[in-house]
Amino acid sequence: MKIAFFGSSLVSAYWNGAATYYRGIIRALHQRGHRITFYEPDAYGRQQHRDIEEPEWARVVVYSGAAAAAPLLLDVGACLEDAQHADVIVKASGVGVFDQFLEREVLALADGRRVILFWDVDAPATLDRIAEDPDDPFAALIPKYDAVLTYGGGDPVVDAYTKLGARRCVPIYNALDCSTHFPVDRDPRFDADVSFLGNRLPDRELRVDEYFFRAAASAPHGRFLLGGAGWDDKPKPGNVKYVGHVFTGDHNAFNCTPRAVLNISRESMARYGFSPATRVFEAAGASACIITDAWKGIEQFLDPDDEVLVANDGDEVAEIVHDLSPERAAAIGRAAYRRVIAEHTYDHRAAEVERVLEPSL
Repeated sequence: MKIAFFGSSLVSAYWNGAATYYRGIIRALHQRGHRITFYEPDAYGRQQHRDIEEPEWARVVVYSGAAAAAPLLLDVGACLEDAQHADVIVKASGVGVFDQFLEREVLALADGRRVILFWDVDAPATLDRIAEDPDDPFAALIPKYDAVLTYGGGDPVVDAYTKLGARRCVPIYNALDCSTHFPVDRDPRFDADVSFLGNRLPDRELRVDEYFFRAAASAPHGRFLLGGAGWDDKPKPGNVKYVGHVFTGDHNAFNCTPRAVLNISRESMARYGFSPATRVFEAAGASACIITDAWKGIEQFLDPDDEVLVANDGDEVAEIVHDLSPERAAAIGRAAYRRVIAEHTYDHRAAEVERVLEPSL
């Protein structure tokens, strides 16, 4: 099948937390025989901070992020025209520019044969937005899509979208891309007792304060490593080392080197539950020992105590780090790796997407 995909960016992870998710699923769909064109805007400095070359497994079309197309760039209207050659057209949430326009205009391409999907990579944020503003224009469009796919959320998100009139809502969870995330040698740049990688976002900062900074303050002899954009001016305990933005090519070393890797969900993701972040599978794919904040549904992906360690607050993170031996950390990391290889790769997720599209295949 030919799939046209309107998303934030495939070639840049810069201020684009969905990059790994897009890459994993689209690469896996390509390997299963589908042909994907990914339309992305020149916006937010992403094109200037590309971290992969244009891939062999997708055609990437960049259009102007401004109202008027810049020289040498297509405008978004030309991309919609080009997308008419596809069997499936996907509008992802959070493109960052022209979102309302694209949400409406991709539906105008429906012809009874072509499948039109909305793929929500931040369903909690979308659903909260609609709940706060019943006049949000997207609410009236939801029943017109053939299906809504979501980055996560489980039954709470499915129920919420169903109440809004979605014909079908299917979570397609994050997973492991075995071709990009795997065990590597330790790297002294990332030596620490526990690391956390995440951009500074309003919906995440209070939980990072609790689970990372409070844990560091409670364990002054521990070595805490922080990666991600936006934390430069954040006051930090003396035992926190900040390394700034970590490019995708360094993620394996960032996950493999510390004794444990910390996962901290955004507030909305934790509230809805069933929303494992990309970093959970990236870290598990590197055989890292993961410590995660508590959220409903974790056992659907990894078994607590055996494949992942769960903390209810920053003090528990500090206690876990203090008591965690290198031998136990390694055993938990190996168990997590075996689980994600068996059940949570992007090939598994691509097969789930195919089941959604089955009548059209």
